[in-house]
Amino acid sequence: MISRHALVLLTVFWFVSACSTDPVPSEQINPETGQITRTGMVAVPGGNVFYEVSNPDAEGTPLLLIHGGPGGTSCGYGLMDNQILDRPVIRYDQLETGRSDRPGLRQQWNIEHSVAEIDAIRRSLNLDELHLMGWSWGGAVAAEYVLKGQQEGIGGMILAGPLLSTPVWIEDANYLLSTMPEELQSTIRLHEAAEDYDHPDYIAATDSFYARFMTPLGRPYVPECEGVSGNNEVYTTMWGPTEFTATGTLLTYDRREQLPDIDVPVLIISGEFDEARPETMETFAGMMPEARVEVVPGAGHGAPLERPELVADLVSSFLSEIENR
Repeated sequence: MISRHALVLLTVFWFVSACSTDPVPSEQINPETGQITRTGMVAVPGGNVFYEVSNPDAEGTPLLLIHGGPGGTSCGYGLMDNQILDRPVIRYDQLETGRSDRPGLRQQWNIEHSVAEIDAIRRSLNLDELHLMGWSWGGAVAAEYVLKGQQEGIGGMILAGPLLSTPVWIEDANYLLSTMPEELQSTIRLHEAAEDYDHPDYIAATDSFYARFMTPLGRPYVPECEGVSGNNEVYTTMWGPTEFTATGTLLTYDRREQLPDIDVPVLIISGEFDEARPETMETFAGMMPEARVEVVPGAGHGAPLERPELVADLVSSFLSEIENR
């Protein structure tokens, strides 16, 4: 999840350029590493989505990366996917954001459409066997995909700071707010009561929250995020004005009762200071048949961005473990 004010702070985290792209797949080779990257477009209900495949010819089971938001894009994975070389790594921008089409079909701004996008990508790229990794809102999409009966061919799932319950997310956000200086808490309460989300004092106070719990280790430069553009309208429609105030269509989203039905191995990754709190992630893991939690020291919700090498190592180790059983 990411608020509209965090869009300004975390541009390099979530977003990728919204410039038009060639629908014909193209291939690039990094002259320094020799790594191959393939990009293209896939038709999904309502339009076309942009995708990028790193190491398309690698032999390992592919890994599909699902970005956060809603309304974010996949470029925040740009530092991490380059660390995983033993398998194809696919990331894509969901419809309405990033380099994907923006048809403005509000009736499709829902998790069901996001699940349908995965089906379309799998068919187009022949991903009969694959692993899923969902980050933040992308964790909700990944879990929903599996819960909708699409477990066939899914070897394992990685959830990085996932949204699995809006009520719990808000509880955690409010708890973290309570740890901040009282002056900042009062400012946030004052302006949220007035629904004055654009007030400079409110923006400054929420920025302090993100500095503590989103990227406490700082925001590194991500080349893939040059000329970025996400879709804040999608965010506010589906989530709300801030991380602390859910008013959108995801207000009642809650999959706690269904978590026991996730019948694939699961790795949950949480930053030490994540707004998706490690304690909550441990509770969620305990509800699933086969899940465990790894905590990234020093990191926040942006762990895959802040410590990409460590997160890539955790992902690779987990996938090797389940593949070698």
